[in-house]
Parts: sequence; structure tokens; C-alpha cells
Amino acid sequence: MLGIFSFNFLHANTMEEVIVTSAIIGKASSEIADPIHIVSGDDISTEATQSLGETVDDLLGVSTADYGSAVGQPIIRGMSGSRVKILDNGIVNRDVSGLGADHFNDIDLGNAQQIEVVRGPSSLLYTNGTIGGIINVVDNSIAMEDVEQLVKVGGETQSVNEGNTTTFFYQDNLNNLNVSFAYKNTDLENYDVPNGAIMHEEEEHHDDEDHDEHEEEHEEHEENLGFLVNSDFATESMKFGASVVSDNGYLGFSISSSESSYGIPFHGEGHEGHGDEHGDEHGDEEEGHDEHEGERIFTNTDSDKFDIKGSYDLDGFNFANSVDFFYRDSDYSYTEQHAEEEHEEEEHHDEEEDHHDEEEHHDEHEGHSEGPTTFTNDSAEAGFIFDLSNDLYSQKVSFNLVNEDTAIFGAEAFMNPASREELTIGYYFSRSFDGFDIDLGVRYDTIDNIGSVTSVHEEEHHDEEEEDHHDEDHHDEDEHHDEEMEADYYDRSFNDSSIAFNIGRVLNDFVDVNLGFASVERAPSSIEMFMNGAHLVTGRFEVGNVNLDSETSNNIDLSVNINNGSFFASASVFVNDVDNYIYLQDETEEEHEEHDEEHEEGHDDHGGLILANYLQQDAELDGYEIEFGNTFELASGELLMSYGRDEINGEFSNGGNIPRLNPARNIYKLKYSQDDMSFGLMFKDVEEQNDIGLGETSTAAYDMLNAKFTKTFDLDSQSQLTLSIFGNNLTDEVTRNHSSYVKKEVPLPGRNYGVRFNLTF
Repeated sequence: MLGIFSFNFLHANTMEEVIVTSAIIGKASSEIADPIHIVSGDDISTEATQSLGETVDDLLGVSTADYGSAVGQPIIRGMSGSRVKILDNGIVNRDVSGLGADHFNDIDLGNAQQIEVVRGPSSLLYTNGTIGGIINVVDNSIAMEDVEQLVKVGGETQSVNEGNTTTFFYQDNLNNLNVSFAYKNTDLENYDVPNGAIMHEEEEHHDDEDHDEHEEEHEEHEENLGFLVNSDFATESMKFGASVVSDNGYLGFSISSSESSYGIPFHGEGHEGHGDEHGDEHGDEEEGHDEHEGERIFTNTDSDKFDIKGSYDLDGFNFANSVDFFYRDSDYSYTEQHAEEEHEEEEHHDEEEDHHDEEEHHDEHEGHSEGPTTFTNDSAEAGFIFDLSNDLYSQKVSFNLVNEDTAIFGAEAFMNPASREELTIGYYFSRSFDGFDIDLGVRYDTIDNIGSVTSVHEEEHHDEEEEDHHDEDHHDEDEHHDEEMEADYYDRSFNDSSIAFNIGRVLNDFVDVNLGFASVERAPSSIEMFMNGAHLVTGRFEVGNVNLDSETSNNIDLSVNINNGSFFASASVFVNDVDNYIYLQDETEEEHEEHDEEHEEGHDDHGGLILANYLQQDAELDGYEIEFGNTFELASGELLMSYGRDEINGEFSNGGNIPRLNPARNIYKLKYSQDDMSFGLMFKDVEEQNDIGLGETSTAAYDMLNAKFTKTFDLDSQSQLTLSIFGNNLTDEVTRNHSSYVKKEVPLPGRNYGVRFNLTF
């Protein structure tokens, strides 16, 4: 609800041109109840290629959790992960982004017609557990109306990463068959960072007296390192769709395939086991990074989706006007690898005589030699939405069935295979009368989480003679043999009910008020329940909790919107009480020291990683968003100026802060438009974050200045060229995202210049 009016006013000209049918509801996007924002396809196609999170990061109430250029997981009002559902044409995108902070959302923005940020009653129509909301990326791969021939060719280059992007799109109506084909190829190298931006977590643990010399050398190195190692990203995607449209509705299908490869700029395992020898070893490691000869940690992803969608007019039936239906089958895999390790193993393969050197090599890279780790998600989903509307009100009933299998196998298999089954029914109602607009959404979900947790049990030896027989040199080997692996299997069912209600009132020609309430339940995810191992990208040994209960979010928000011709303003405040809030709690320094002492006595030290447990307790989040601006009519063109601010706070019932909440932001925008030309500036002032959770550190404030110039040229009556010149982080400031697990090690990119063109004919 917040910010919808102000955002639409800012982009009024664009919004009038964007008429996209919402993927699932079958209504125009303007009819979707309570969207926060709508980002037009024109805005997407003229910006630098970036992650989904970065694309929506400048919207009030919306931010991103980054992990390099490829990964940007969206956050809505402090909610992220499985609390925010990412949709592709109205269907949940089921990849493995929820299994790791370094996993990206498998969403292709190459031919996106718009991005919808939605919460409130309508979000319940899409999927369950939408405590934060949904982000729906819409394209026209399955046309709901007959299309005309259209060809688009695009290209882009960026300076910060020497990146290049090419796009191609074709659609046409061939003998009443609507067909479309979209292609995108992106290749981004390691991105540049401002001097002094690279940091390493180990620096916090240096003793000043013992490491002065090393730190001086390290500082000198960082001044010379102008890029972030393993921050490259490459992807190639294709999508084909076809549909038939008749007076009774439409029926179509689409096939999409994408492959990507991107580096992981930080991996906890790379910093494990340095101990007292950290100084020398780290120096050698950094030297290797400078020469691009350090260990390359990267991922390969492979995604295939098959969709069937349609709508059929049921006017001949008494119980419903029409039915919308869909089916999606998706296969997704994510493989993390260590390239140099494989290379070095080949070099040592034939050196059997130098066995001692081989052992030293293994010790140096302990934990990397096991091979890759593969994450997979195979899912099938089907749904129906029956339209029961009449002349007085809109009314819909939805049914959904989901089967999802998730597995992790390989060197970093920190969770056993798990499956999830969902059966849901939803009801949506909307009516306008006497100056009031009422929206109601109700949903009931039955969810089965099936998985297992493997535990290690140590056997005790009571035979003293047998104990004396063992040599001290083989003690570790004997301990290994004394360990037994045992898996405990769990099948937990959750019956969740959710309701959302919104009432809007038009006070006069200039002012309207909206009040919303939502009580939404979210069942715990597989990783929150069954996680049990080293999660190296977060530098933690994470332990799930099979006894977790469903979260219940009780949210109230109030917004006021003003539109008085050229002047516009909006303000929104919200309070979100979350019962049984699930979070990851790091152990304290004292607890970590106790574990170290236990390790000396023969207990597991969790590989030197921080022990983190999934816990839950009641929490409260509150905040606000405000925005106001004015449009000035000039002799030639118009000038729009606006100011926006958002802020969120979060505390647990015991008084501690919720970790990784983004700090308050001030966003200033200026845009000059004249016919087929526009120029815009955005200045983002991000404040310091000192309200930190247990184990967190404060994050410094920073400023971000971006600019964009766009010009459209009419080549002839049927073709256009749109040219966009952009510049991001023009002041080349060191910037760190507080919501990131690796903010110290992975800063945001430095100054970036780029050019993008789109040819349409």
C-alpha cells in the first residue's frame, strides 16, 4: 500500500503505456490489490544489468541482501528469504536461493515487461507464507491476447566489470498461433572496488602487538587491489512460448532454459584452520589473489522450466464465470566447485614418489579436496483459480498443489535430502461502495516437511588392553572408527491459516487513506528444520530445529496519499508482531571458547566455525516510509523532484535486536523529461547502522550518486533506437550492505559507467 501513489506519479507517463495482464489473477496490473510498487519494462531495459535485488533496491520499503554482483535477494520491510516469495509470471520460482546467502534468484529480467511488488490480500492468492510479500516478474512469453510482430535487439557494456550483455526478442502471430522467443547472454568480469574496500574477517582477530607488521603489509596490499576476486558472473538464457487465443480464453505453454556461472568472493572454508600461522599463510594467499592464481571458488547453475497456462470462459455454468489454470515442472541445480584444487590435483597425480609434498598440499587445502557440492530442487506445481465475480463485487477461489524435492550432496552436504508437499485453498474478495474499497484474502495451507538429521555417536571402549594396544600416532584414526552415523527421520505437518484485510477511503479529490491488517502463518523451511553442518559461505556451523513451529505475522499498516495536481505525497507506518519468529543465533565468544576447550578434550569443534542454531521467539518490527515531490512545467519539458525516506526497527521479546536489518535511507530524485529524452539523478544517503544483533558489527554510512540519460530515435515509421548512458556510484565511495553476511569481505562495486541500446522494429 505504501508508496504506490507516489511511485505512479513519478513514472506516470511510463505507467500509462504499460498494460500487462497479471499472470495468475487475469486482471490488469492496476487491478491487483495493494501493490507497493510497479517497475516498468522501460526502466528495466535502460538500467545496467544487475540482480533482481539491485533492481528493486531503490524502492521505498524494499532493499537487497547481496553476495557479489550475481546475488541480490530482495528484502521487503526487513523480511527476506522464504518470507518473500519470488514469482515468475505469477508462479513461485522454486530454485535453491533459500539454501544459502550466496545463491541467486533464478529470474531472467531480459524481457521483463514489469516487476510487481505486492503484499496484502492479493498476495495470499499466489502462494503461502508471504509474511514479507511477493515480487512478481511478468513477461509475455505466453500471450493472453493476440500479438503483433515485434523484434527487439539490445546490447550493453559496463566499465566496473568490463561486462557485456546482449538480448534478443521476437514475437509474432503465425496463423492464429502467438509465438515468442527471448535470448539473453551476460558476461561480467570481476568488478572494481574503491581503494581500501577489501577487508578480511580475520583482521578482527589480530592481536595488535603480534600482528603489526602483518597488518601493515596487508594494508599495502589492499591499496593495490582494485577489484574483488571471484566476483564475475556469466549467464545465458532462452525462453520459447506459444499460445492460442479464442473468445473463450487462451491456452499456451513455454519452455525456458538457463545456465550461469559466477564466482563466490568469500568462502568461510578459505579462512579456516589458519590459527597461529595465519600471518604467513594469509600473506601467501593474498599474493596469489593478486596474480589471479589463488583458489577459484565458483558455481554453475542449470535451470529448466516447462509451463502450461490457460483460461477458459465458464459463462454457461452457474457456479463460476471462468477458470484460470497452470502447471509448472522445474528442475534446478547449483554446483559449487574449486577450480584450482582440481588443477593442482592433476599436477600432483603423477608425483607418487614425492608423497610428503602431496600430504602437505592436502593439509593446506583441507576441506577443498573432496570435490564439488551440488544443490538440486525438482518441483511440480499445479493450480486453479475460479472467478465467482458479479456486478457488485470481485470474488475468486484458488487451489494449489505443490511437490518439491531438495537435495544437497558432495563436499559441503550440510543437509540431508528433504521433500515438501503443499495443498492449499484460498479465497479473495473485493468490493467498492460509498467511497470505500474493501479487499479480503483468506488462505488455508496443509504443508508436510519430510527430512532427516544425521547425528554422530561415539562408542566407548571399556577394554583397557584394547586401548593400550593403540598407538598415539593412530589416535585420530581410531576416533574416526569409533564414530557411528545415524539418521533420524521426521515427517512434520503444518496446518496454517492466513487472513488479510484492507479498507481504503477517498476523503476528497486529493487525499485517500488506507488501513490494512494481515495475519499470515509461515511454516518453517527445510533448511531451518533439517540443517546440520558447515555452511561455509556464512562462516558458520548451522544447526536446524525439527521442533520449530509456524511463524505468525500480525501486521497493521496505515497510509495516507495526496495528489494535488503537480504535488504528490505519501506516508505509511506499520507494526508487524511476529509470533515464533525464526532466526539464526550465533554462539557468544564465551561459548566459542568453551567449545575450543571441549575440542581439546576430544569433542567436536565444528571445524573452527561459529556455531549457529535456528531458534525462535516473538519479535516486533516497526517502521515507516514517506515520500513527497513536485512536477514543474518548464518552457520545454518538465522537471520532477522528490524526496523519500524509509526506516525499520526490529527487536526480540527479550530486548535484543533482530540481526541484519538495513539502516534508514534518504533517497533524492531529480528527473528532467522532454519529448523523447530524459535525464535523471538519484542520490541515496544510507545512514550508519548501530542497532545490531548479537555477533554483528556496526556498518558505516555511505552515499550513492547515480545518473542516467536516455534518448529515443525514430529510425523510420516502424523502428526505434533507444540509447541509455548510465553512471552508478559516481563518487566511487566504499559502500557496504548491512544485510549481507559478508559485508566486510564483499563490498559493493565502485564507480561504473555504461551504455545500453535497444533497437525495436
